[in-house]
Amino acid sequence: MVCKLGFEIEDSHSVNSIVSENGEVCWRTVTDLVHYRESDQNMDYIKSVQLLGPLCESVHLHLQSLTMEQFEVQYSLWFQWTNCTELLLEVFAALDSMEATAIALSLMKLTSCLERALGDVFLLIGKDCPFLLRDLLASQELAAVFGQSVMNVLRVFIGSPYGLNLRNILWHGFASPQEIPAKYCSMLLILTAGLGQLLKIYLLQTETILVHRPYIAFTNLKELDIFPGKYLIVNKLFLKLRKDFTDLRWQRQKNKTHYIIYKLLAAPQCTLLCIFLLVLYLLGIPTLNFPHLINIYFPLKCSKVYTMLTKQLNDKEINQLPLILGEPSMEFLWDFLNHQEGPRVRDHLSHGEINLNEFPREIANQILAFSVTLLCRFSEVEELTALKEHTAIEPLIGCASCYRSRFHPIARLKKQVLECMKSISSWPELPIVPEEQIQEIPGLERSAETSPCISMTTEILSQLQHHLPQNCYILDDLMNNLLSEKLLVELCSMHICTLYCTRSVLEILVVFRKISTQCHQVSDQVIAGTEMRYKQWINKILRSRQRHNYLRMLNSIKFLSPVLRLILMLIILELINIHTVCEKNPCDYQQYIKFLKSILQYTENLVTYTSPEKNKWDESMELTHKALIKIRTFSERKLTLMQLATQVKLS
Repeated sequence: MVCKLGFEIEDSHSVNSIVSENGEVCWRTVTDLVHYRESDQNMDYIKSVQLLGPLCESVHLHLQSLTMEQFEVQYSLWFQWTNCTELLLEVFAALDSMEATAIALSLMKLTSCLERALGDVFLLIGKDCPFLLRDLLASQELAAVFGQSVMNVLRVFIGSPYGLNLRNILWHGFASPQEIPAKYCSMLLILTAGLGQLLKIYLLQTETILVHRPYIAFTNLKELDIFPGKYLIVNKLFLKLRKDFTDLRWQRQKNKTHYIIYKLLAAPQCTLLCIFLLVLYLLGIPTLNFPHLINIYFPLKCSKVYTMLTKQLNDKEINQLPLILGEPSMEFLWDFLNHQEGPRVRDHLSHGEINLNEFPREIANQILAFSVTLLCRFSEVEELTALKEHTAIEPLIGCASCYRSRFHPIARLKKQVLECMKSISSWPELPIVPEEQIQEIPGLERSAETSPCISMTTEILSQLQHHLPQNCYILDDLMNNLLSEKLLVELCSMHICTLYCTRSVLEILVVFRKISTQCHQVSDQVIAGTEMRYKQWINKILRSRQRHNYLRMLNSIKFLSPVLRLILMLIILELINIHTVCEKNPCDYQQYIKFLKSILQYTENLVTYTSPEKNKWDESMELTHKALIKIRTFSERKLTLMQLATQVKLS
């Protein structure tokens, strides 16, 4: 459909019937070529592509006849609605170069920019913009602005797996640059200008203003720094490794947008797709059967969306790609492409959510380096022998082979717990009023009562220590050693499988993370409250009641610190054994979830009681005592995951 269908009809169209001298698009000429079936009046995509093919050729020849200055005068005004005028002018420059790679990458940028702009237009009327371009183009909101016939034209080119589907076949790595006719890029460029003309009419009629959504900005780039070393060597190596994307001269990479897009998009998708198809071939699955491949990416009759990273291709076939790549590589791919809290670079880029001129090179370098490691692992070409032995490759492969997920909920939970423990561990450093100052004030006395929470915490710890990993077993001073930050760091370093977690595992992780968040909130409030009250005490501006409340807070810190650390330790020990939850029967599982939610309720109430507005420290002690009773009772019934894991090992 892409390579041949639009060339089957030999016809010619006068460019004057398509665009006027001042660049106005005659939409009637274009929409009249969209064909509909007589039986049900649904779009006939095959016939439409055939009829639109010659028109696209005329548009392409027209753009080739224009200089950059002429093109800018006629069309730049109509690109402003996209908020990407400069990018679209670069697309025209790429068409002029007639380099296949430049055109293919320009088409990817164009469709990304167009999708984002159409989403902005959708929000003039609608509320929640559809995530999928297919759904966006089929929306009544866009039809109300541009007209249904115009939207049908776009669906032929980029909005349906039945049509040319140019956006998806490029962004999913199906097509090599040489397979994409340049005339389709030219046509979409003109259609983008035509949409701008229609939008201007709509905005004048409705007296509305188009507002562009802000771009997504990547944060915490240090978390994405995986591979070491300088990347210039890697860039040059990659140029030799991927020949189908190397006809774009290296000098063009000085343009930052081309540099980023070239590296980020050319590398992982095509590399991974080649390996994926090789796996299918080894399994005897007909990789040249187009309906089979289209069901992997664009399911027409399937209820599930299948991708290369899924566990199963369908209800019967297990995806062998994870077994071939190995767990570290799969975790990297899930981290950078899929996990909701990860960078999700392909999604964000393809949907136009990122400003290309501000895309971090750090991320592009990481993905490029990873792609090089894949190519070195799976290519047997003789010319790669020297490259595989290059000193820059070995450390990259070493990093890839030991990669551990950073954005899976398990990894995020570990990070949360460690940050919370660090916060609580800072409590002893908080400024506290000296004892002699308290004794000097009449009517103020520290409570000599030892909280029952301390003894119960120690009792629970004595039960926990039997379920520690062997190298972590502790015999003495449970309170200080078992609840130490050092031990927690050691436990968090243990590997836990993150691939294809069951629904029950993910449900538990959600509760764990909420508990951890609440504990951290309590710690932040204790720190802020202690520092504030200390300053007020020193400055002698506390009233009598506030001074008593301040002392109750200081007494409460004594038992809150070990209890919160106990909860964090419980979370990590349960996390280490989290996959044993699959061994629980439905009844026990529901009991377990109920228990976790009761602990969550405790931490939420504790946040309220320790807030500056409430300052209910006596109530916090009572609340904590009840929570510890629940933990002890549940542990005595041997219903925790760590206890279940021990039972499974013994059996």
